[in-house]
Amino acid sequence: MKSIFLAVTIILFAFTACEKQNATATTPLNEMVDLGTASNTKTGMFINGPFGVVSGTARIYITEGKHRLALENMTTSNGPDLHVYLSKEIYPMNFIDLGKLKSTSGNQVYDVSGMPNYADYKYALIHCQQYDHLFGSAELK
Repeated sequence: MKSIFLAVTIILFAFTACEKQNATATTPLNEMVDLGTASNTKTGMFINGPFGVVSGTARIYITEGKHRLALENMTTSNGPDLHVYLSKEIYPMNFIDLGKLKSTSGNQVYDVSGMPNYADYKYALIHCQQYDHLFGSAELK
């Protein structure tokens, strides 16, 4: 009985430690696109997904020939392995992974590789890659 209790305690500790390591940072960020050289091409407001609460604005900017996705005044519930996607669908099947979400709040900028056709890639998503859960989406118009 004592060994079962010890085993359960170790498993719970390992699970909890793993979740904290995979959680997204919560310190608000204030990254900005240089609006003096940027043009705004698409904008969308975040709506909640089935597994999270997300608010704020997603904007595509082109500055000095580079495409960037800016998340402005964004807040989201936390989760493990949250990523930012540009996606063809509201639930990601065909998407560009822009990387891990930098923080659960604030202003953040992500470089977009290449020059995707935004008529096709019309959604910005906050998505838990580990569990394939959509936290929120913004349709870029």
